[in-house]
Amino acid sequence: MFEKAAKIRLLLLDVDGILTDARIIVDEAGREIKHFCVRDGMGIKLLQMAGLEVGLLSSRTSKPVSHRAQELGIDMIFQGEKDKLSLYEKIKGKKALSDQNIAFMGDDWVDIPVLARVGLAITVPEAWPPVKDYAHYVTQNKGGHGAVREVCDLLLKAQGKWEEVLRCFAPSSLTRCF
Repeated sequence: MFEKAAKIRLLLLDVDGILTDARIIVDEAGREIKHFCVRDGMGIKLLQMAGLEVGLLSSRTSKPVSHRAQELGIDMIFQGEKDKLSLYEKIKGKKALSDQNIAFMGDDWVDIPVLARVGLAITVPEAWPPVKDYAHYVTQNKGGHGAVREVCDLLLKAQGKWEEVLRCFAPSSLTRCF
């Protein structure tokens, strides 16, 4: 699995159940509220620092997702996409990447076609059971509780970028990394 992770240049993420714990909270005014894990956000920023790209593919449309993507500097955000495989193929072509250069994290039926195609297919422990059959890796952490960070750390280590990124956080280096 480390060999697959070493080839990744783009990490695509489903949102509900991956970046969140799959719950959708709607207040009495109809506003949607989502919980995001700050550690996942830090992992995404570390990947970006190391030169990897991150994108979001969600079959739902949500203002909180747009806001979180903007906070994290994620420009590749696709919401309301029911046919994730067609979208995946377009992204792959536009970025001139092969399947082996792309990882995808998903947790439900709609994610299976992409999971079956990518070079590194990842899911979370609480994924809908049939989804796990398509995963190369099942995280130890739950969706919305550090699963994305776990994968980000794995990618950095597999690509030999872990120490480089870690050096950015030495007290004498902080000004050079951001």
